[in-house]
Amino acid sequence: MKILNFGSLNIDFVYAVEEFVKPGETISSLGVTKNSGGKGFNQSVALARAGSRVYHAGLIGEDGVFLKELCESVGINTSYLNMADTPTGNAIIEVDQHGANRIILYGGANQMIMEEYVDDVLKDFGQGDMIVLQNEISCLSYIVEQAYAKNMQIVFNPSPMNDKITENMLSKATFLLVNEVEAESLTGKANIEECMRQLRRLYPLAAIVMTLGKEGVWYTDGKKSLRRGIYPVKAVDTTAAGDTFTGYFVSTLLKTQDVSVALDMASRASAIAVTRKGAFPSIPILSEVEETVFD
Repeated sequence: MKILNFGSLNIDFVYAVEEFVKPGETISSLGVTKNSGGKGFNQSVALARAGSRVYHAGLIGEDGVFLKELCESVGINTSYLNMADTPTGNAIIEVDQHGANRIILYGGANQMIMEEYVDDVLKDFGQGDMIVLQNEISCLSYIVEQAYAKNMQIVFNPSPMNDKITENMLSKATFLLVNEVEAESLTGKANIEECMRQLRRLYPLAAIVMTLGKEGVWYTDGKKSLRRGIYPVKAVDTTAAGDTFTGYFVSTLLKTQDVSVALDMASRASAIAVTRKGAFPSIPILSEVEETVFD
């Protein structure tokens, strides 16, 4: 079985601020860094660092060649990663003194993905293979349709939530990974118990993983339901926490076939990630996740 991540690659400009800027306000940044990013890139890095062999498909511009090099440095297969005649996608990220973040995305090359390219990538994948998807690239609905037709397992993280996300796409997910804000947006329910009940009604064939911030994570697949808390740490930067969770959950589940172990490893990995600044540098390797002792 092969793992394909068809996702975004971004250049992140991260601004450290005391508090988030308000409408009409101008503030000074405490510092700025230029980093690799994109939910697709981050999740591929997490999958690779968790010990899985992952293929990444997506588009970058000439300014993003270093992203390909970073992928290869951690063992990600880039044979399906192509160049576009447009700048690489980028993000403007504010990180406040508590480690919370706000993000503005520019799609760039991520929005240049066309059906012909999708067909060329997916011809090498088939039944039982896993495809990991987010919502930062174009042609997403077509990718879902084609992957579903090939009987691939679809891991769908519908982030960021917008009107590109359709019921038809969500209904084809094998695993649906959402945070509490995304769950509320999908269901119209404010209470997490009501959110989960509604998600189960709407997508009865999907295994649902709902991350709940300080409240931990909740998993249900219709046969079993598991909840677990977090590993308490002092957060410095939460930028890649969700992507780290996704990569480690998927990788561990494939290796162990044990949801409880996968949730634990994903929680451990994301707890480590939030104690570090940046996205790529914050994602831990497997040995760190296995060996870290939490207070």
